[in-house]
Amino acid sequence: MRTNTASRIRDLEIIAARIRRNVLEICRQRGGYAAQGVALADIAACLYFDEMRPNGNGWFHDRFVLSNGHDAIMTYGALAEHGTYTMDELKTYNADGTRIDQSPIEGQLGFEITAGSLGQGPSQAAGIAWAERKRGSDKRIYCLFSDGELQEGNVWEAAMFAGHQKLSNLVYIVDNNDMQASGHASDVLGVEPVPEKFEAFGFAAHRINGTSTREILDAFEEARNTTDKPYVMVCDTRLFDGIDCLQEALPMAHYVSRTGADWDAGIAEITARIDILTGGFD
Repeated sequence: MRTNTASRIRDLEIIAARIRRNVLEICRQRGGYAAQGVALADIAACLYFDEMRPNGNGWFHDRFVLSNGHDAIMTYGALAEHGTYTMDELKTYNADGTRIDQSPIEGQLGFEITAGSLGQGPSQAAGIAWAERKRGSDKRIYCLFSDGELQEGNVWEAAMFAGHQKLSNLVYIVDNNDMQASGHASDVLGVEPVPEKFEAFGFAAHRINGTSTREILDAFEEARNTTDKPYVMVCDTRLFDGIDCLQEALPMAHYVSRTGADWDAGIAEITARIDILTGGFD
C-alpha cells in the first residue's frame, strides 16, 4: 500500500499545475479542447507520474487507452512534462501538416488506438486487458472516456464482456463533466447513475472528485486491490476545473477558441499557483 504523504500529494499537484499551463500554451495558438485538458490535469498527473509503472526504457510498463480524441490535449500536456514531446512541437497542435493531431491515430507516441470514434476505447481496452491476461502479463490497462460516450451502446457491450471475464487488470476512468458538443449530457441523454450501472455489469465502482489528488490516488489504490472484477472510477469534473478565471470568463463549451487575453489570464493564474506550490522555484 502506498502512503499518501503530504509531499507526494504536493509533488503531483505541482505536476498537475504544470500540465494545466502546458494545455493553455498549446491551445492558445489555434484553440481546442483546453477546458477538458485543464480539468483532467490532476488525473493525468496521478496516472503518468505515480500510477503507471515505468518499463525502464523511458516509457511505461502499463498501458493507457484514450477513447475520446478531444482529451488528447490532456495527454499532450502530460507528455510534455514527461519529456516525450517538446512544447515547441506541441504548439503545432491542429496546424496543417502537423503530427500533433486533435484526435490522434494509432501508432502516434502515447496513443494506443485511433481516438475519436466515440465508444470504441472501452471495447479495445477490454480486449487488450483480456489479451494481456491470456499472455500471463501483469500489465494493467487504463482507459479514459467521457460521460457522453456512455450514450453509445458499444460501451455497455464492453462493460458486459469485461465484467463477465472478471478483468481485474482493467480500469475505466470516466470524465463525468456533464458536457458534450450539443449541450449538457443530462439534457441531451442522461447517463446517471453511472457507478450503479457499471456495478450492474460486474464492476467495482467509485465516484470521486476528479480534481482531488488524494481521492484519485485512493481510487487507483482501490483498483489495484480489486482482484476479482474490473474497476471504474467516475470522476466528477467541470470544464476548466483548476483555473478559476477561465471558469468564470468562458462559457461551458465543448470546444473553445478565444483571444490571447483569455489564455494569458489563465496562464498567469496557474503560474501564480505553481509559484505558491514550489516556493517560487519552478
